[in-house]
Amino acid sequence: MKDSFGREITYLRISVTDRCNLRCVYCMPEEGIPLVPRSRMLTYEEILRFTSHAVSRGINKVRLTGGEPLVRKGIRTLISDLADMPGIKDLAMTTNGILLSEMAVDLRQAGLQRLNISLDTLDQHRYRTLTRGGDLGKVLEGIHAAKKAGFGAQGSPLKINCVLLPDTTPEDLHALRGFALKEGLELRLIHCMDLKKGSFTRVEGGDGGDCPHCNRIRLTSTGMLKPCLFNNAGFDIRLLGAQKALEEALRGKPAAGSNNTHDTFNYIGG
Repeated sequence: MKDSFGREITYLRISVTDRCNLRCVYCMPEEGIPLVPRSRMLTYEEILRFTSHAVSRGINKVRLTGGEPLVRKGIRTLISDLADMPGIKDLAMTTNGILLSEMAVDLRQAGLQRLNISLDTLDQHRYRTLTRGGDLGKVLEGIHAAKKAGFGAQGSPLKINCVLLPDTTPEDLHALRGFALKEGLELRLIHCMDLKKGSFTRVEGGDGGDCPHCNRIRLTSTGMLKPCLFNNAGFDIRLLGAQKALEEALRGKPAAGSNNTHDTFNYIGG
């Protein structure tokens, strides 16, 4: 399955909710953002139907995002159904880790293969400030629970996502690198992005932001299929149907990202 520029599209990111149990400074304003009514959110059945069609067209990698995906009820069931879907070779999730200590075993048993955990600092006070009240201890407990559950084993790398902010210090990075090395984790450095200004760079330690080789499309929690994070285009799978929406997304995927004035990170999933 190729877009109009000949790029092979094999990667589907699914935002299962715009809700989150943190309020990170780079994701949403302190007062929060109006949430999508639950009646507008895709059901798990709708997500599975679209994903099944996308897999039949060549998608083989799926990542669940949010908001925070672990706050959506019944997420284990969705994971299990996706894990059983023939054609999906890589099933992953990005989480802030707050609920991971109590859910890691269930996620692994359901068939989730890989985890990326957001962690921007190991300083408790700075973490609380960046997340507006988050508990660093819960994230560290979650990381250890994930390792114990089998994430991070061979073929299942456990990754840390660190957003680089203007006030990120060398000490922050040194501590995170040391922690990743000690715990056997892979560290990804993500330069802080701005959707509306169109500010983004390639991810250090990952393949995000590499427009000429981009292989991904995104499905929002309300059913908008977006061909690019930094673009306003979106195609409603409920209105158009899976096949038509996918065709339009492939046709509308730009050569490179520009900016996105319609969406927020908690809604689109980053």
